[in-house]
Amino acid sequence: PTLTADPSAKLDILLPQLAEVVDEGHKALVFSQFTTHLAILRSRLDAQRIRYEYLDGRARDREERVERFRRDPDCGLFLISLKAGGFGLNLTEADYVFLLDPWWNPAAESQAIDRTHRIGQSRHVFAYRLIAKETIEEKIVALQQEKRALADAILGADYSVVRDLTREDLELL
Repeated sequence: PTLTADPSAKLDILLPQLAEVVDEGHKALVFSQFTTHLAILRSRLDAQRIRYEYLDGRARDREERVERFRRDPDCGLFLISLKAGGFGLNLTEADYVFLLDPWWNPAAESQAIDRTHRIGQSRHVFAYRLIAKETIEEKIVALQQEKRALADAILGADYSVVRDLTREDLELL
């Protein structure tokens, strides 16, 4: 079997959700930090004849791809590498965001979700993170939560938490 034919629990869960979102007339952004993961998703979407647009760091026609996604009612999905979509995109047409893998820096994920939260957004936006159980992904999410709690304590001036910081907490920061 090829890489694209190998079983994938994430894609087995994601593909029916994407099909449902598109069937209901919604638009969705799908982010991954791995272009190889997006390539596998692309091949599965092609096999199901689901239209999408794609953007990674190598794209030279970025604006054309964005405009096709915005204006084509039959193009309900936009697959974007996390780094390529981290800035400069305003995609308020989307009301669903799927993050295929966690990133060490939670701000990068927030920036990806923020592509839909711009001036002109009039709908609720639903964001989903797909995390494989009992993998390094769970550890990344736990690390993100720890970093977020520590940052909130410091920025929020909760001095009792700051006073209780351990050497390990400071090294984590």
